[in-house]
Amino acid sequence: MEAWAKDQGTRGSLLELYGDPRSEVTKALGMVLDHPGPMSVLGNPRCKRFSLLVHDCKVQAVNIAAAEDDPAGDDRPELSMVEHILEFLTTKKDEL
Repeated sequence: MEAWAKDQGTRGSLLELYGDPRSEVTKALGMVLDHPGPMSVLGNPRCKRFSLLVHDCKVQAVNIAAAEDDPAGDDRPELSMVEHILEFLTTKKDEL
């Protein structure tokens, strides 16, 4: 994770990158991607494409890119990307 943080330029920022090699967090959050379509290509269950906005230990927003017609979230990844979180923060900043 250190190499990924360095590569992505997140070291020393407010972002924390975590690995989940046994899918413990993925399962606890209910974010397991186990749809037969993606599984036929990926092989093992993976984590859905999602983002969480957490403030003071409370989840403020959950953004999942998957849809019934796109279980892997490949067609609409922007739903889980940083721009979506920043838009949420801009519109809800007074409520946080």
